[in-house]
Amino acid sequence: MEFDVMIVGAGPAGLSAAIKLRQLAKAADKELSVCVVEKGAEVGAHILSGNCFQPTALDELLPEWRKSEIIQKFTPVKEDQFYFMTKNSAFAVPQPFIPPFMDNHGNFIISLSQLVRWLGEQAVELGVEIYPGFAASEVLYDEQGAVAGIATGDVGIAKDGSLKDSFARGMELRAKQTLFAEGCRGSCSKKVIDKFDLRSGSSFQTYGLGIKEIWRLDPKKHFPGRVTHTTGYPVDGSTWGGSWMYHMQEDHMLSIGYVVGLDYENTYLSPYQEFQRFKQHPLVKGILEGGEVLYYGARTLNEGGLQSIPKLTFPGGALVGCAAGFLNVPKVKGTHTAMKSGMLAAEAAFDALTTDGANATEIVAYSTKFKKSWVYDELHAVRNIRPSFAWGMVPFMLYSALEGFVLKGRVPYTLQHHTPDHLATKPAAQCTPIDYPKPDGKITFELLTNLTLSGTNHDHDQPAHLTLLDAAVPTRVNLPKFDGPEGRFCPARVYEYVDAEGGGQRLQINAQNCLHCKACDIKDPTQNINWTVPEGGGGPAYTLM
Repeated sequence: MEFDVMIVGAGPAGLSAAIKLRQLAKAADKELSVCVVEKGAEVGAHILSGNCFQPTALDELLPEWRKSEIIQKFTPVKEDQFYFMTKNSAFAVPQPFIPPFMDNHGNFIISLSQLVRWLGEQAVELGVEIYPGFAASEVLYDEQGAVAGIATGDVGIAKDGSLKDSFARGMELRAKQTLFAEGCRGSCSKKVIDKFDLRSGSSFQTYGLGIKEIWRLDPKKHFPGRVTHTTGYPVDGSTWGGSWMYHMQEDHMLSIGYVVGLDYENTYLSPYQEFQRFKQHPLVKGILEGGEVLYYGARTLNEGGLQSIPKLTFPGGALVGCAAGFLNVPKVKGTHTAMKSGMLAAEAAFDALTTDGANATEIVAYSTKFKKSWVYDELHAVRNIRPSFAWGMVPFMLYSALEGFVLKGRVPYTLQHHTPDHLATKPAAQCTPIDYPKPDGKITFELLTNLTLSGTNHDHDQPAHLTLLDAAVPTRVNLPKFDGPEGRFCPARVYEYVDAEGGGQRLQINAQNCLHCKACDIKDPTQNINWTVPEGGGGPAYTLM
């Protein structure tokens, strides 16, 4: 099948690009075919975000959105709280001292999966073709080496490689322009970044892993519109970490989560267990007691900021949204910037296809538009905050306040990140094991128990989508040197060391558990794990995340 524009990923960036393309075509009375493929079983199924939504881009894209039904699912922010936590105490930062970039006045507490489903409906109404359940497994190239579209994966292949009765070949979906909007650490995006050396001239990307739950609270403890962020406990002063608690108006719901920077050093640290320990803090436990956990999920996020954004374009395509990394880390927001990036790419692609003709292979105007946009200005103003954490917690807090209230990015330097996340992990001999408390089944939960709340599911009889470049590395390097970190950094119990026949241990991969968070692809200290797409339709089934 052939299209003018192919978009990989039906997230906020990809759908915003699709909507903008069709809006431009309609306004110019041009024919322009747009196709979106999505590996989730339905639009929104793989979308997770602790989201306090800034509507800037949505106001530009669909100015009448506040008159639609989606507004009923949005909770206006009424109150901002920020705490610095120690093990048994929480110190509230007075309102005048909360940095301006954390002011949520005019924003909304939302479920991003709900917003994305609504955006998908708007895209379809405008004539966009969306194919959920189709995973882009291969990037196609033309004779000149330009991207020419994608191919979806074959389905109906058994674990042993034989063809099942349900076997069907994947499809080639070719396009004049292909926009990669897969989200953080997308498998196709990773390939084009490497092929075209898009990181040349920029810093490496650094990531965080967000663990999230949705709770139904005791009504007496529910305050719709309250936004709470914390830093400090439970991680130590050398580990980047922080939480959110957002009170949604729907059915006494609370969105709660914890993000751990994947540049942490202690091989014994478990982001999932840090989140469970966070919930035992008196401030948090007091809110959750008497409530019920309903949903669970996890996802990585780009934290590198402006200096880690790669070159955005290449012959035949571009990177948009989290595939490139537009998250404003200190603001704790990335949806509005991701959406705007998709809109900018759409404008450049439309101009290239309708003005310059089909021979325009690289939409370089997209990069120019980005540098002239409010997205660039916003990221430029906060570019030094995340890397300043390398100085330690206290210097970081002081510098963040200085940047937030006085400097606002107007300095002649740009701080760089020090170490790629996988190289930050120290050998076990240099680390202190962490004694995590056992779950109580009321506030904290065993990982596999929580995993059932994600709805994740894969056909067991298919080739594992998590592959090892060298099957001997886990037992030769990761286990003896790092004491098997795979089972700790994964929030879905995909990896575990089990007894091997003939003695010793081997790494077992439970691919059916996978949440598609990509933490393994990022944090594996030997970079031996390669995350690829499973059959389309597999993975989590998020509804309110």
